[in-house]
Amino acid sequence: MSENSHGAKYNLDREINSILATDCGSTTTKAILIEKVDGEYRLIVRGEAPTTVEKPFEDVTAGARNAIREIEELTGKRFLDDKGVINPRRPDGSGVDIYLSTSSAGGGLQMMVAGVVKIMSAESAQRAALGAGAIVMDVISIDDGRLPYQRIQRIRHLRPDMILLSGGIDGGTMSHVAQIAELISAAEPKPRLGIGFKLPIIYAGNKDARGYVSKILGEKTDLRMVDNIRPVLEREVLGPAREEIHNLFMEHVMAQAPGYDKLMKWTPVPIMPTPGAVGLGMQNAAKEHKMSVIGVDIGGATTDVFSVFGEEYELFNRTVSANLGMSYSICNVLLESGVANIMRWVPFSIDEADLRNRIRNKMIRPTTIPQTLDELVIEQAISREALRLAFIHHKSLAVGLRGIQQIRDIGAAFEQSMTGQSHIDLMKLGMLIGSGGVLSHAPRRVQSALMMLDAFQPEGLTQLAVDSIFMMPQLGVLSTVHPQASAQVFDRDCLIRLGTAIAPVGPGREGEHSVIVRGTLPDGREVNEEVKYGQMRLIPLGEGQTAEFHIQPARSFDVGAGKGKAITQKLLGGVVGVIVDARGRQPFGLPVDKATRIKKLLEWIESLDVYPREVLARYSAK
Repeated sequence: MSENSHGAKYNLDREINSILATDCGSTTTKAILIEKVDGEYRLIVRGEAPTTVEKPFEDVTAGARNAIREIEELTGKRFLDDKGVINPRRPDGSGVDIYLSTSSAGGGLQMMVAGVVKIMSAESAQRAALGAGAIVMDVISIDDGRLPYQRIQRIRHLRPDMILLSGGIDGGTMSHVAQIAELISAAEPKPRLGIGFKLPIIYAGNKDARGYVSKILGEKTDLRMVDNIRPVLEREVLGPAREEIHNLFMEHVMAQAPGYDKLMKWTPVPIMPTPGAVGLGMQNAAKEHKMSVIGVDIGGATTDVFSVFGEEYELFNRTVSANLGMSYSICNVLLESGVANIMRWVPFSIDEADLRNRIRNKMIRPTTIPQTLDELVIEQAISREALRLAFIHHKSLAVGLRGIQQIRDIGAAFEQSMTGQSHIDLMKLGMLIGSGGVLSHAPRRVQSALMMLDAFQPEGLTQLAVDSIFMMPQLGVLSTVHPQASAQVFDRDCLIRLGTAIAPVGPGREGEHSVIVRGTLPDGREVNEEVKYGQMRLIPLGEGQTAEFHIQPARSFDVGAGKGKAITQKLLGGVVGVIVDARGRQPFGLPVDKATRIKKLLEWIESLDVYPREVLARYSAK
């Protein structure tokens, strides 16, 4: 039983036929209405409005009300009164059965983590924070190469929402843990929100050192003790730390943010950080479809990458590339990738200075969208590099730990290994999901498919999809209350199936035989495509359609069964179709010569019908 904003006790076990959910983002608050229609849960309508966490409003519920009012106008129904969202539903039909919310407004959950050894306890703490939906601002450790005063300055300067402190196995070192605690004490850190409140600190280290840590930090901070993240070297237990992070997020961060005290009274379910809810949605999707999943959310300032692998889909991984985005952080993409790597995806000649100026203009005018096809092509070229770099970052952290199975859940985000072997096996990847404006709102869906193929380079057979309107946060938090409703809306209204990619892996030369794809389409047409190395082909297979294909790779190529071994499998179509990507992958590279490279890009664009055909001649002439 929970109490809502009207003081009534609410039973989460009662029948739920209508659901209202909001995601309070940093710039936009998005609301969706889900109702049971003919025995199935479906998205009915959505609304959005600017987030109002900053001046002059400084009340997040104002933006939530505006987004919900849009839904009221579109449906002709009443969901709000003076106290907030009406729930549960009243006899007159007003209100909903349940209201839920996620949030990343005000910068989301910003944390620092600290540990004794950077690649062990500090990295474990980082995985716990990432899995809980936090942005990790900095990682402090004894061996991070900084002097004590530099670490103190860093803590004072960043002003995180909370700090997660770990270090030492149970019964192991205590002096180094006490040393880090002394650094935090000397910094006398202040929280980002709530002047006058003590900074929350979670201690998840050697249990024998709790007395020392409590003596050092107990009076100056709001100190919480949880089970050790690394009780022994070969084992990682992230669940207790994650739960405490969520608790403190509600108690301190949400309670201090403008208007969240009112928003929390509207809903009987705790507000989740947006990235944590998206991660939960990704893991639910993997288990529901019984396949490994990689998802990406590319925003204006950050790019989040999620992955779910493992025999039981238990290996949930999340990373935040906080300096890679398509507006506020677009110049960081240029800095990290280099101008040459961006220019290699542009299918026409462009002056380097012109490209730099276009990128800088986007940074100082972050809300603008491309007005010409050239601008769109350049923006999508930049997105390839942002996605590629974010995925490299993700693979560097999604690694195993000494070969011993760990205790983990949605928040226990990673395993770690001294060998550094990545959990990411692209040949075993079942589905690649893209979200964020540049992917979800591309003028042609095939553009999204090609951006993901170029950036992630999936291998073998991989389904491609995009989140239609970025409702994964709301569906993630909904899954904690009503898994069936969440799964049905995710599959029917959230995901837009682009199709399936066939990507043989192996070395080859331009024009050599790579793969033959044979099959019969639902309309009776026969498919017999020989795709040579360096080529791409599109096989029309519509949304909701399936067809069985016999895929025979060349002797040196692998599509999942081994080199040269054929596969016969039923593939799922989509709004794009089946894409045969015979560009090799070992390693995938573009021609160095500019004229040859542009010719190759235009060949792929024409094969997949990526941009209007009338512009291909113009690009060829540039």
